[in-house]
Amino acid sequence: MPKKAKAAGSRKEEGPVPCKQMKVEAAGGPSALNFESPSSLFESLISPINTETFFKEFWEQKPLLIRRDDPALATYYGSLFKLTDLKSLCSQGMYYGRDVNVCRCVSGKKKVLNKDGKAHFLQLRKDFDQKRATIQFHQPQRFKDELWRIQEKLECYFGSLVGSNVYITPAGSQGLPPHYDDVEVFILQLEGEKHWRLYHPTVPLAREYSVEAEGRLGRPVHEFTLKPGDLLYFPRGTIHQADTPVGLAHSTHVTLSTYQNNSWGDFLLDTISGLVFDTAKEDVELRGGIPRQLLLQVESTAVATRRLSGFLRMLADRLEGTKELLSSDMKKDFIMHRLPPYSAGDGVELSTPGGKLPRLDSVVRLQFKDHIVLTVLPDQDQSDEAQEKMVYIYHSLKNRRETHMMGNEEETESHGLRFPWSHLDALKQIWNSSAISVKDLKLTTDEEKENLVLSLWTECLIQVV
Repeated sequence: MPKKAKAAGSRKEEGPVPCKQMKVEAAGGPSALNFESPSSLFESLISPINTETFFKEFWEQKPLLIRRDDPALATYYGSLFKLTDLKSLCSQGMYYGRDVNVCRCVSGKKKVLNKDGKAHFLQLRKDFDQKRATIQFHQPQRFKDELWRIQEKLECYFGSLVGSNVYITPAGSQGLPPHYDDVEVFILQLEGEKHWRLYHPTVPLAREYSVEAEGRLGRPVHEFTLKPGDLLYFPRGTIHQADTPVGLAHSTHVTLSTYQNNSWGDFLLDTISGLVFDTAKEDVELRGGIPRQLLLQVESTAVATRRLSGFLRMLADRLEGTKELLSSDMKKDFIMHRLPPYSAGDGVELSTPGGKLPRLDSVVRLQFKDHIVLTVLPDQDQSDEAQEKMVYIYHSLKNRRETHMMGNEEETESHGLRFPWSHLDALKQIWNSSAISVKDLKLTTDEEKENLVLSLWTECLIQVV
């Protein structure tokens, strides 16, 4: 049976102390992740700890190490990515820098050993064996179906992008010097063993800190070795380094990372423009001109500061009673760049609707709800002062798996629909119901009701039940 988690105590001694950890004993049968829903997937990923405990005690706070003694789970983790997978991947056309990095930590510094152009497996293996270099493979979910399956569910669970990197390090070597990341990190040990060291101070949410500025890292606060099937979580800003012990086989682990640029500050910047847009329509003071030559001043004037402070207080009061927050970028960016729904095999693009055509007497329900966002924005086809609010629906059903998290600037096309403001209540009915009759939608005419569901059905967003 799984051992119950114990409360983590504060560090009192000077020497290294073990990371908060849990050990899972083999239960006698194969241990697999539960893909029934996004929440069940995450629960199985951090099992036996429950999600309530995880978010209360660890998320954004402190590391968690889950040790497992389960051969079936270790085998499953090992199947996610292997050193030998690089041979077939390189044959598909992998490039240094874009897809793969070769590096090694030398005297506390990162030394990049990349070549130019395409990466060839024989060269990677030569650098791995002779130079003791770490091979870092970017975003393997583009090619490995099971990682796509895991990360797609995690993106639904967190409502945020989930990226991954694989690190393959030979025995007696280290790929990266001590560093921290601006993401929440989950480490899955796939092959071999990896020795980890985590340090204080943990950078509060990874803001304005340089490892070099710290000087000496001192002794690690947490020090341990991961084995296949083990999982490690640590918050963004945790300073860490890892190496493969001498005399053992090479180590392979995958990092699953999420919550980059997903703070309250990011959300405030995203929504404040919409709040100002709405308020300015009703408040004549917000539409009044700023003082002459204000933009030419080196420092803000007392008058300008006082007026802005007043406007912010007024906006805060208005926000208290607001039900609709206008998201300018975050919702759209997330949906545009996330993974498409998982499908076995090659994952055919979801572009052709199936099932019955919806009619006025049909009952419909939303499908792929976790892959759709509904947001209200000013009409993007108008640029004058008379802009009206429109309802936009964006989805990731036609996103390209092979470009996920690769920073492709050309991937700027969004998939979705635009509806008049008058359709908002009807859309909310569809969103908030397990199933609803088309004739019961809150629209003026039967034609509007049929046109609405037909538009959604054409985009594969609803089905007739």
